[in-house]
Amino acid sequence: MFPPLCCTSREDHAAHRRHHQQRKMAMLRFWRDGLERQLAAINASMETLQQQIDRDAQVTG
Repeated sequence: MFPPLCCTSREDHAAHRRHHQQRKMAMLRFWRDGLERQLAAINASMETLQQQIDRDAQVTG
């Protein structure tokens, strides 16, 4: 059986808190990595579009 919650040691609480914080950090890194991928894709699209605009301006200009 599990010990009552009021009887858990400080070490158990600290270990649980550390584990929770590590999982939260992993989740935030995962989200950041996804956002960085999206931002890189948007930046690449904007650069390509700008090159096309510049190229079209030279052809018509």
